[in-house]
Amino acid sequence: MSTSWIRLPRHSRLAPGVLALGVGMVVAALTETAAGESPPELVLYNGIELPSIWPPRQGKLTRDPMTVPYLQAPPKVIPIDIGRQLFVDDFLIEQTDLERTFHQPTHHRGNPVLTTDKPWELEADIPGAGPFSDGVFFDPAERLFKMWYMAPLLRGTCYATSLDGIHWQKPALDVVPGSNVVLSPPPGWSGRFRDSCTIWLDSAATDPARRYLMFSMIQMSGSGWHMCLSGSRDGIHWSERMAVSERPLGDRTTVFYNPFRRKWIFSVRVGDPDVGRARAYLEHDDPVAAVKQLPRGTVPWTCADRLDPRHPNPEFDAIAPQLYNLDATPYESVVLGLFSIWQGPPNEVCAQRRIQKRNEILLGFSRDGFHWHRPDRRRFIGVNETEGAWNWGNVQSVGGGCLVVGDRLYFYFSGRSRSDKFWDASIRTGLAVLRRDGFASMGTKRKGTLTTRPLRFGGRHLWVNTDAAGGEVRVEVLDSNGRVIQPFTLEDCLSIERDATQAKVAWRGGDDLSAVAGQPVRFRFHATCAELYAFWVSGDSAGASRGYVAGGGPGFTGPIDTVGATVLPSPR
Repeated sequence: MSTSWIRLPRHSRLAPGVLALGVGMVVAALTETAAGESPPELVLYNGIELPSIWPPRQGKLTRDPMTVPYLQAPPKVIPIDIGRQLFVDDFLIEQTDLERTFHQPTHHRGNPVLTTDKPWELEADIPGAGPFSDGVFFDPAERLFKMWYMAPLLRGTCYATSLDGIHWQKPALDVVPGSNVVLSPPPGWSGRFRDSCTIWLDSAATDPARRYLMFSMIQMSGSGWHMCLSGSRDGIHWSERMAVSERPLGDRTTVFYNPFRRKWIFSVRVGDPDVGRARAYLEHDDPVAAVKQLPRGTVPWTCADRLDPRHPNPEFDAIAPQLYNLDATPYESVVLGLFSIWQGPPNEVCAQRRIQKRNEILLGFSRDGFHWHRPDRRRFIGVNETEGAWNWGNVQSVGGGCLVVGDRLYFYFSGRSRSDKFWDASIRTGLAVLRRDGFASMGTKRKGTLTTRPLRFGGRHLWVNTDAAGGEVRVEVLDSNGRVIQPFTLEDCLSIERDATQAKVAWRGGDDLSAVAGQPVRFRFHATCAELYAFWVSGDSAGASRGYVAGGGPGFTGPIDTVGATVLPSPR
């Protein structure tokens, strides 16, 4: 995958982990020892220094929330040339009397946007049409939204397209003639074939045959679930397997690409006697080599902790939550994590009562790609236990994470209804919508200020995402000693008094910050009855952030925002 960022050294190799199969999951006793010399400290795009041993060796996973080193000791000067700068934590903030609010998405009124309406999706007693990670991306070459999803349960992979991300078509293809199936079991195969799957679009791939990559968990006869990797030019016709994991893995293993470090990240499902379902981590430059070595080289990563929600039914409240899945995606200047938190009940109880297990999506944020800050433990995308609801249980995220559609973010997810047939079937796909950058805001109903830590940038124009309708936002620029830099004063700043996901900051002396580019400065935001979601400094007058746009979106030419305000507006 091609990016413009600095290539970093490889991490040290690890001795093989010891994995043993358990019932329904992989039980891991991960033992790692570094071989050869450790790499030097690595400085990331945001000034965070990684330690010489990377990824970290955390040892045993516990139910304590993860410690996030870069929040305890932020860089003295933070570079902000990549992406919109989000207020999801205090990384950027030196002083403020504004209050942080975390925001929830709204569900599309027409949900589900994809349902079971084809014979092959209604097979036997396990109907389904929904991503189990799989993927939703916007393909800029064809100007199409593209979705891959599981249909029916644990059998095949299907393909759908959309012009607007809301109305989906299932094209008749030639892979399984007359259907939209792109991956199916071999002739004569009975029972489960696929489980979790991740499709990733690399719109900048140098090899056209690997523009799409499919990481599928496939049932190998007599040997459990193995990860299999295939490539494709069009997302429809897939190559023979380029790689197969060395040994079996946990069935819900997923993958994402971290462009900030130019690494493929494998989110490997493991089991632990103390924390249950959890995640191990592997990073690698080469996805083919990584798949072939799995599960060797993985290290303990993350799990559900004591702050995660429990099942609201008192009957199941004693069940400790577990981490069922972790999908992730690069969004602007952070890695966005989608944590599927399992709250019970166990599969055998679900089967007996014909109910769904309770999985719901919560958010996490990372600035180094490994450590997760999870400040909001509300359910970001939850279940709906209304009788007859299509998403009564088992909500799951998608590969690609979300899409940027004008001034909004589109989150696709699958959910499952209660069924008189097989308890874990009846899968459909929904859409949840959030303001662009709208995970968290810093705001006030009166007056307040927010002063950043020392920042460094190479751009010229300051932009903000703010809701200042009925109020105002103004900005002043301070030097390293806290003195206001002329002409970027509060008095000369032109007030922003509207609700806009992209508003340029200007002063009476102009809007060009190039005179202070390259030197440490602070921004002091003055807000009156306003909310601040993000800020960034762009090198062009259109306000392109040069940050990552997750699964893409209309108007973008690739995985990076190079167009700014020229992106298409959201459909209404």
